[in-house]
Amino acid sequence: MDGRGRWMDNVLIERLWRSVKHEWVLLHEYNTIPELEALLSEWMERYNRWRPHTANGGQTPWQAYRGLLPEPEREEKEQRDIAA
Repeated sequence: MDGRGRWMDNVLIERLWRSVKHEWVLLHEYNTIPELEALLSEWMERYNRWRPHTANGGQTPWQAYRGLLPEPEREEKEQRDIAA
């Protein structure tokens, strides 16, 4: 890095790890590193696949990345397509 805007890059990572720590790691027990890795993998799956984010307009990161509609909008579209 060139030192310019460096704090902006760190903000996103710090927010992510704060969420991981407060929502998952501190609430669950683990005794070994493989257990911790499995715990973090489970949290990342939850975070990306089924947790909607306001920054994505109510979509999960996976839906936003793939360009999929959020569940309520998808159901409405399917119902409109069936009715037409």
